[in-house]
Amino acid sequence: MATNQEQFCITLEAGQDLSAKQFRFMTLATDGQIDPTGDGALAVGVLQNDPDTAGHASEVAIMGQTKVVAGATVAGGAAVASDAAGEAVTAASGDEILGIAIDGGADGEVIRIVFNPRGTA
Repeated sequence: MATNQEQFCITLEAGQDLSAKQFRFMTLATDGQIDPTGDGALAVGVLQNDPDTAGHASEVAIMGQTKVVAGATVAGGAAVASDAAGEAVTAASGDEILGIAIDGGADGEVIRIVFNPRGTA
């Protein structure tokens, strides 16, 4: 069962409707708002709530253990990156490593990771 523990969260402003993006990787845009992270890109953290309008407060886990939606099968212990939907996938060459999977899981399942960006795979 995926749970959140020992995480550090901050509040940022949503750049769009993120009501369907809870537990996805988020990127901080140049305007200071967050948007879903792109394929292999660097993320500021994982969205914890579900703001439904641009400008609304968004709780983002920027460090520690958090839930994230898997975008493909991910094995426990694997380095994870973002896919084009901001979901966790096994990091491939050239991807920004965003953390390590604690639990394995299949596409669409909520898994636990330790969010700790580590550079490029």
